[in-house]
Amino acid sequence: MKKAKTARKIGAKRDLNAELLEAISDMRNGRWARKTVFTQRADGSMRRRIVLPDGTVEKDEIVPASEPARTARAGTGMSQSRFAGLIGVSVRTLQEWEQGRKRPSGPAEALLRLVAKQPQIAHVLDKKG
Repeated sequence: MKKAKTARKIGAKRDLNAELLEAISDMRNGRWARKTVFTQRADGSMRRRIVLPDGTVEKDEIVPASEPARTARAGTGMSQSRFAGLIGVSVRTLQEWEQGRKRPSGPAEALLRLVAKQPQIAHVLDKKG
């Protein structure tokens, strides 16, 4: 995304509407500030890379297959709120699972493992909903 055309003074009010319109224009024209790319690995884990427009890798991490909630959502590329709505749980519950404070129940874990292995299933379900 381009930097604001005018320098901001300390304490100056921001024109959020103009900033949002500029961000939307950038997205429509294929410009982006950074992109997250997920790649499924043979062992069932996911590689998450955040790449800047110049090709610099900002972050490169492995999401282990032993964490089904993180692996499933990483594979779909969905936001927490969208993914939680799709599988029928609250965002807070999904956050608890992803941060390891709680574990999903048997059926929920089975669904998460299925989505982790076949992320395109989530997109099919999302379109039908």
